Amino acid sequence: MEQRRNKMVELINQKGNVSFAQLKSAFPNVSEMTLRTDLKALDEANRIVRIHGGAKSVQVVVGTDDFLNRRAVRNISEKKEIAAKALKLIRSDSVIFLDSGSTTTALAGVFPDQSNLIYTTGLSCVTELVNLEHPTVEIPGGKLNRYSMSVYGHFAIKGLEGINFDQAFMGVTCYSKNTGFTCGVREEAFLKQTVMRQSGQNIILMDSSKVEKKNPYSICGLADVDIVISDGHLPEDFLEECRKYNVEVL
Repeated sequence: MEQRRNKMVELINQKGNVSFAQLKSAFPNVSEMTLRTDLKALDEANRIVRIHGGAKSVQVVVGTDDFLNRRAVRNISEKKEIAAKALKLIRSDSVIFLDSGSTTTALAGVFPDQSNLIYTTGLSCVTELVNLEHPTVEIPGGKLNRYSMSVYGHFAIKGLEGINFDQAFMGVTCYSKNTGFTCGVREEAFLKQTVMRQSGQNIILMDSSKVEKKNPYSICGLADVDIVISDGHLPEDFLEECRKYNVEVL
C-alpha cells in the first residue's frame, strides 16, 4: 500500500495535477474505491491536494516547486544575484555539474564561454549553454520530467555514476532543520545524491524563500555541503546552522 501511494505522489508531482481517469489508467489493477481511499489518505497527510475529479501536487498549490516556467518568473532579481555570485566560483578546465531548476538555468545563462566539461540534467540549462562555443556539454539519458523540464530516473543516474565532478551546482526545493535539503520527486533526490557523492565541491543555490519548508524526499544535510549561495536574506538560525557545519554562505 505504501509503495503504491508513493508512486501516486510521484506521478502527481511530475504532472502537477492528475485526473482520476489518469490515475485509473496508471494503476489498472487497483479498484476505484481503493484509489479514492488512497487519495483521501494522501490528502490528509498533506502529500497531495484532492480536487474535483483528481488531485494536484502540493508544490503546485503552495508554489514551492511548481512548473519550471512558473518558477522562472518568480524571485527574478534573487536568481540573478545568486547566479552572479556562483559565476565567480567557476573555474576553467574543470568538470561541472549543473542541476535542473530555474536558478541553475539563470547560472547557465551567464556561464562563461570557456573550456569546461559540463554535465546537466536541466533541459532549460541546455538551451542557454547551446550558445557557447568552448564548453563541452553532456546530457545523461533518462526519463523526461515535464514538471521540472529535466532528465531523471535510473538511466540518468547510471549515466552520471563514475564521473568525478570538480564542482556541483545544485538546486533544491526546500530546507528545514529536521529534514535537510529536500525535493518532491524521489528519483531526483537519488540523482542529486549520486552527483554530490562524486563532487569535490558541493554548492547549493537557494533563495531565502525556501528555508523552513519541506518536501517528502531528503537530498542531504548541511554536513554534505561546502557552500550555500543565496540572496542575502537567509534567517539567522539557518546561518547559525551553516557555521556549525563550516558551510560558507555567499
